[in-house]
Amino acid sequence: MSGSPTSKPRIIVGISGASGIVYGIEALKTLRKLDIETHLVVSKSAKVTLSQESSVTINELLELADYHYANADIGACISSGSYQTLGMLVAPCSIKTLSEVATGVTSSLLSRAADVVLKERRKLVLMVRETPLHAGHLESMLRVTNMGAIVNPPVPAFYTRPKTLDDMVQQSVGRALDLFGLESGLVNRWSGNQPRQ
Repeated sequence: MSGSPTSKPRIIVGISGASGIVYGIEALKTLRKLDIETHLVVSKSAKVTLSQESSVTINELLELADYHYANADIGACISSGSYQTLGMLVAPCSIKTLSEVATGVTSSLLSRAADVVLKERRKLVLMVRETPLHAGHLESMLRVTNMGAIVNPPVPAFYTRPKTLDDMVQQSVGRALDLFGLESGLVNRWSGNQPRQ
């Protein structure tokens, strides 16, 4: 499905096959509430992960976005730098996707769109989901960071004293959206040590 002209700000959301598909789902729901136009691309592996980790169907996932594209559709509008967006969030980001972006060898629309965001000097936020990490993973993270991307693993913030898994997911997604300058209302912000009475 192609995007249409709009005055609304746009963000590309990529969902790759790493565990943690709930981050992509929460990001899409939150961006809709913020009235941000979303352009979604889902990898083949992500569809498998979705079936394993969520009761959300692929059609329900696609309906959370304003526009969605097949991962093989390298002619989609988001594959061109002339198509203006605020940038791209990959949530979750697999090591395969990270490595493709790091090398510039883009074999899909997901990695091509990320590469375009970098070349246009827009925000690329990668919620990388993998542990433990070997040297190759770390080198890819350093490479994309030097290229202008932000590696933002969804690490729980325990100072917020989360009570549920949803609390942790929302905090991580809210912090990722902070990087685009978007106030999601999801973040329990640190206010510093309070002065003693």
